[in-house]
Amino acid sequence: MDDKYYMKMALDLARKGEGYTSPNPMVGAIVVRKGKIVGKGYHQAAGEVHAEVNAIDDAGSSAKEATLYVNLEPCNHTGRTPPCTDKIIAAGINRVVMAMEDPNPGVKGGGKHYLESLGIHTTLGVCKDEAEKLNEIFIKFVTTKRPFSIIKCGATLDGRIATKTGDSKWVTSEASRNFVHRLRHALDAIMVGINTVERDDPSLTTRLADDLGNVKGHDPTRIILDTTLRISENAKVLRLNSDSDTIIISGNSVPTDKRTRLEKRGVRVIESQVTNGRIDLDILMDLLGNMGMTSLLIEGGSRVIASALSAGIAEKIIFFFAPKILGGDDGVPICKGKGASTMKNCIPVKDIRVRRFGDDVMIEGYIDK
Repeated sequence: MDDKYYMKMALDLARKGEGYTSPNPMVGAIVVRKGKIVGKGYHQAAGEVHAEVNAIDDAGSSAKEATLYVNLEPCNHTGRTPPCTDKIIAAGINRVVMAMEDPNPGVKGGGKHYLESLGIHTTLGVCKDEAEKLNEIFIKFVTTKRPFSIIKCGATLDGRIATKTGDSKWVTSEASRNFVHRLRHALDAIMVGINTVERDDPSLTTRLADDLGNVKGHDPTRIILDTTLRISENAKVLRLNSDSDTIIISGNSVPTDKRTRLEKRGVRVIESQVTNGRIDLDILMDLLGNMGMTSLLIEGGSRVIASALSAGIAEKIIFFFAPKILGGDDGVPICKGKGASTMKNCIPVKDIRVRRFGDDVMIEGYIDK
């Protein structure tokens, strides 16, 4: 077996931590001695021990003179847990294979160089592209201190997310919606505008399907853009039994009494800058980053999606198209407002991936900035 084979196993282990490790990365580790896997582990949740420690503990005494495969450079600093390099050295590991360096500017290369200084052989770059994609959220956040943002929508083949009456249940299939709940589980926060709250009265929580083993999904922090704080106090999103917060982003001229009532119910109301009558999303990204939010799912509606694209805050799009045709121009479009005047000025999307969920087609890609 070669290094790539074992690294792919480490990457598969790392994915088990999806939805639980933020703000930490997803990391998996494999210990191999004389061609035999003797230990496995992954980072299970933020604040818990790292993947390398779990894998070495699993290997026990067999870790001596073994090779450790890990998809991210081992840490050489003390955070909420001790340095993984100390564990590697104490276990007698004699080679460490890494997919990528730690992208954090303050620690990048430190673990690799420290291990090498003590005579431990290292190999870097095995399955690097896969590792960077797996932890694209972590990379964006530690290098910019802003959340990695994904725009998601579900539309008919002729590009409408709701009918003229506002009916949107359901545009896409149950299989597509289950995938969206997995997205919610994986990300820190979900954002919609006040129009979506008024029209759909959503809960914005995570409901994982049975095929995921009935595990309890992670509810993302719910963010509602509501410049004037006009949200109904009976809205479902304000009446949830959830471990995650509901945050309303408002302007700085909102009714004091209503704000007080909402805050007494545990809702956070945060003032942010308003530009041309709408929350300035570029400034909001800095605010969310300062709050420690590493990722954001932008679910709409039309004006929020258009504003996010215009502000250039999104890294990725996930658009679902259902095999339905509205058949008119009076429904709700994916984006509302002014668009590009020429095709050459449209927003380009690269690295396209297409998937099927039943008869729905999902198009995933990255904004080419």
